[in-house]
Amino acid sequence: MEHHHDKVTLNIKGMTCGSCVGRVERSLRKVPGVAETVVNLSTELATVHFNPEVTTTDQLLDAVQKAGYEGSLYKEDLLSDDSLDLKKEKLLIFFSIILTTFLTLPMILSIFGLQVMLVPWVQFLLALPIQAVVGFTFYQSAWRALKAKSGNMELLVVIGTTSAFGLSSYLMVKYWGVDFHEHLYFESSAMVLTLVRLGKFFERKAKLQTMTAIRSLQKLKPEKARILNEKNVEIEVSLNDLKLQDRVLVKPGEIIPVDGIILNGVTQVDESLITGESLPVFKEINDRVIGASINGDGVIIVEVTALGIETTLSRIIRMVQDAQAVKAPIQRIVDKVSSYFVPLVLLISILTLILNQYFLGDLEKAIIHAVSVLVIACPCALGLATPTATMVGTGVAARYGILIKDFAALEMSHRISCVVFDKTGTLTEGRPKICHIESPQMEENQFLKLYASALHGSEHPIAIAVKREVEQKSLILFQNQKSKAIAGMGFQSEVNGINYLVGSKKILKEINLPQDQISLRKENDGETVSYLFDQTNGVVLGFISFKDPLKETSKETITRLKSMGITSKMITGDNYGSAKLIAKEAGIEEFWAEVSPQEKLSLIQNLKKKGEIVSMVGDGINDAPALTLADVGMAMSTGTDVAMSSSGITLMQGNPLLVPHAISISKKTYQKIKQNLFWAFIYNIAGIPLAAFGLLGPSVAGGAMAFSSISVISNALLLKRWKPSRENNI
Repeated sequence: MEHHHDKVTLNIKGMTCGSCVGRVERSLRKVPGVAETVVNLSTELATVHFNPEVTTTDQLLDAVQKAGYEGSLYKEDLLSDDSLDLKKEKLLIFFSIILTTFLTLPMILSIFGLQVMLVPWVQFLLALPIQAVVGFTFYQSAWRALKAKSGNMELLVVIGTTSAFGLSSYLMVKYWGVDFHEHLYFESSAMVLTLVRLGKFFERKAKLQTMTAIRSLQKLKPEKARILNEKNVEIEVSLNDLKLQDRVLVKPGEIIPVDGIILNGVTQVDESLITGESLPVFKEINDRVIGASINGDGVIIVEVTALGIETTLSRIIRMVQDAQAVKAPIQRIVDKVSSYFVPLVLLISILTLILNQYFLGDLEKAIIHAVSVLVIACPCALGLATPTATMVGTGVAARYGILIKDFAALEMSHRISCVVFDKTGTLTEGRPKICHIESPQMEENQFLKLYASALHGSEHPIAIAVKREVEQKSLILFQNQKSKAIAGMGFQSEVNGINYLVGSKKILKEINLPQDQISLRKENDGETVSYLFDQTNGVVLGFISFKDPLKETSKETITRLKSMGITSKMITGDNYGSAKLIAKEAGIEEFWAEVSPQEKLSLIQNLKKKGEIVSMVGDGINDAPALTLADVGMAMSTGTDVAMSSSGITLMQGNPLLVPHAISISKKTYQKIKQNLFWAFIYNIAGIPLAAFGLLGPSVAGGAMAFSSISVISNALLLKRWKPSRENNI
């Protein structure tokens, strides 16, 4: 018998790495009735499919708690804002850096021959808050790792710093009141904790960005709607209080609050945020409208057909979330290595203690050598390797208008094999321009003047393009009276006592006129044709054709990507004619036209199944799920907040040439991460045997560890030399 499964989304707090994800998933899967669970590190969300007859959400939350994390039910409207936590973290690290500076100052001054020694109890008081407060999260994470019988980077940090702090405290008490010159190792433990916590802060800052996608989508929903009651009186109600079949009044320029059908009125609706269609769509009675689209210049009454989770916007929100869940959480290189590295270091440290005691017969010296091994092995250079390169790389990229928001984008960018571009507003300007004016009866400027006069008062992008042309030519318009939008036709007005109609080829069908060869050719070339019809005399006076032109740098972008060994494809909701034209002009061989947001997802999925590492470049809400599902999503900031926050990379200008630049800086940054990890390990591999043989005391080990961190930071800073035009190695 098949069981019905419910789906619940949980917020998980306290996860730091891939091993945390594994622990939460294992704990949830143990709960009876759980069929499937996916935990996402970047969004901090867990999606659980379970049998409600067997288990409850409270049992799922208990399982999260048993794994050592905080769980709560995720509410679409109440997303937790972690920016406050991040501010607290910043203050804590600032406080930690100040205390560490006081502790390490004597060591720095001794390099210049200045001997300044802080008394032991002052060192203890400076190091204690760092060990207890700054180190608290590491102790928590290390305890979880021990419970799960695994080793992670935090466990090594805890053992190393606790040993250095503990040994120093023991020596301080042993020689209390005696004037002694034994070196204490408080600064070593403080430095390790501060540097690793700083690395974690950088990581968290980048990770936090991914949650903004859903927030941006939700902000689009208006909170209230105007309904008409039985007596046709306007009443303002909360969106939550709306019922199916309610009649909602939407005035010009307002956001349409619901999905529905027009009962009354004619308008143009800007659906570009939802569907990617660049031109406003004409709407009349019985036409469907989408919530969060923008009403044009007409007053409409809409009957509510979908509420809550059934609306188009909510479905897109779910698509973004589901696409994020599909992405496997990144198992960081450091955590993988740590799982082998931690037990190995502990074994070496224990062997050092036993062998030194056996051969030297001095327990204190044996302990100092064992602690030296733990301090030199403390992976703060490892902890800094990824976040410092990430922060410098993302910083320099931002200076050139490239915002890289997560580690996944950096990790995947160097492997991109295929870039899929959205058309409207990404490869094209997103604003139609006049291509051709044709009038058998009239001179071009005279026809343009009459056409513009007939369109005066319309806010349609075509009307705006005509207005720009008229202003450029300094033409003075005729007086326009009684202008209005006509259902299914276009825009009607009276100029000098004659009625004119501006609209598509539907006008010709209405009056049974065949389409002329010139306009037909223009349409086949991907241009939009708009006619001027003299209704009073029943004559078509001519037409103007428009085109959304290719951006200046689009062709160069495709050429540059080709030279990098990357293929380019195009995907659009627009008609086949204009898609074919733009693809040809840009130099793109494969394209898809008239594609829905859902179909975009399928196309991206199919490319991934073929083994392609896919980057999607777009700018609208309709691109958001595809941007999220692609291995690397890149969004134009000239588009919507949602597209930007669904993507790993945001291009801060509407210039497609930033796409190859983004891939270039990502490659360079990833190279730096690999170099940093190499240097961090080299220090550990070289330092551990020296410490084990007593050739490196804890203080020198602490200094070497600090030096390895400095070399990692210095190497990362070399990224600042990157420039978009420079493709050579840094």
